[in-house]
Amino acid sequence: MIQVSKEYVIAKYESHGERFEILVKPKEALELRKGKSISISDIVVSDNIYKDVKKGLKASPSSLKKVFGTLDYETIVKEIIMKGEIPLTSEQRKEILESKRKQILNFIAKNTIDPKTNMPIPLSRIENAMEQVKVSIDPNKDVEQQSLQIIKELVKIIPIKMARALVEITIPAKYSSRVKNQVQSLGDIKKSRWLSDGTWIVEMEIPAGAQSEIINRINSLTKGEGEVKILQVS
Repeated sequence: MIQVSKEYVIAKYESHGERFEILVKPKEALELRKGKSISISDIVVSDNIYKDVKKGLKASPSSLKKVFGTLDYETIVKEIIMKGEIPLTSEQRKEILESKRKQILNFIAKNTIDPKTNMPIPLSRIENAMEQVKVSIDPNKDVEQQSLQIIKELVKIIPIKMARALVEITIPAKYSSRVKNQVQSLGDIKKSRWLSDGTWIVEMEIPAGAQSEIINRINSLTKGEGEVKILQVS
C-alpha cells in the first residue's frame, strides 16, 4: 500500500473501461496544462503508472497499449496529466477561478460593445453586471465558450452585443517598415497600400471592444504620429 503525501496528489484518467492513476506534484502538473515547458520528471513522483495508487496495483501493459496505443512512459503520463482529473486544494482552486474570471472579463470587454453607442463597455460595468447575474465560472471550461454563454445572461440587464470594427490605420513613412509586423498582428488585414512617400495605410478588422487598445498601441508604436480611423462597427 502506498501512502499519499500532502505534497503530491493522485491524477486520475479513465478511458475504454480502464482506470489509470499517477502521483504528481499538483502545481507543476497544472503549469504543464497551461502550456509551460516543464519536464515530466519534475511533475511525476513515481515512475509507475497505476490502476490503483493506494493499493499499489500497477496498470498492465495490455491496458496501457489498449488505451494509449503505446507503452512509452512519458507519452502516457503527459496524456493522463493533460486529460485526466487533478485534485486541487481550495487555495489552488480559488487561484484558478480568479484567473479564469479575469480572462473571461477581458474577452467580453474586448469583443463586445454597447449597441446604443457602438462604443466599448468599461470593464467595471461588465464586472458589476457579471456579479448581478451571479455568474458561475467553471475552471475546466474554455474561456470563449463560457464568455459567449455569460453574454447571453448579461444582455438581460445591460445593452451589450458581440461586434467587430473595421479601422483604417495610417503609419508614417519613418515608422512603417519598422512596425509593420507588429501592426499586422493586431487584427485581420482586409487591404493595404503604400503611398509614394513610404506611408503605409491598412484597413483591418478588430474586435470592436479593442478600439481603445488599438489606438493606444498605434500611438505607442509611432510616438503619437500614427492615425486610427474607425470606419465601421457592426
